[in-house]
Amino acid sequence: MPKLFQRLFARTDPKDAMQPLYQAVVREGRAPHWYMEGQVPDTMDGRFDMIVAILAQVLMRLEALGAAQESVWLTELFVDDMDGQLRQEGVGDVVVGKHVGRMVSALGGRLSAYKAALLGGAELRDALVRNLYRGATPAGDAVKHVESRLRSRWVGLSTLPLDALMAGDIG
Repeated sequence: MPKLFQRLFARTDPKDAMQPLYQAVVREGRAPHWYMEGQVPDTMDGRFDMIVAILAQVLMRLEALGAAQESVWLTELFVDDMDGQLRQEGVGDVVVGKHVGRMVSALGGRLSAYKAALLGGAELRDALVRNLYRGATPAGDAVKHVESRLRSRWVGLSTLPLDALMAGDIG
């Protein structure tokens, strides 16, 4: 009988199942090669932009798998994390919502740009310069490094089933 009560009254957050995937996205977005070889600015904005680039690919894969609810939960984890990061940086309650709103808007815009580049005819390089580098093209092969790694990840993601993604395998 106690197990029945536990199941009936337990408050589990369905987003918890998305934690391995979200943590994999963040871990990959923080990988040093993006900031060293790829010359993505190693700043709060640069880290945000890199995590969003990885997250966008994962959201696109979830969409392709018909996993709409999982996509919503993953996005909610992102929003929760960004809210917490802003608060850690000292952003107050009064304005944190506005900042999070801008971040969600940025995610939507970047998702559209990366989708157009990876699924449509747009140039990924252009989307990267505009979003990762905020319009300032870095020297050397930095953009080529990032573009190559993101394209490779996209190819890997395209073969992954939902259970592998949920376990945190992002290619």
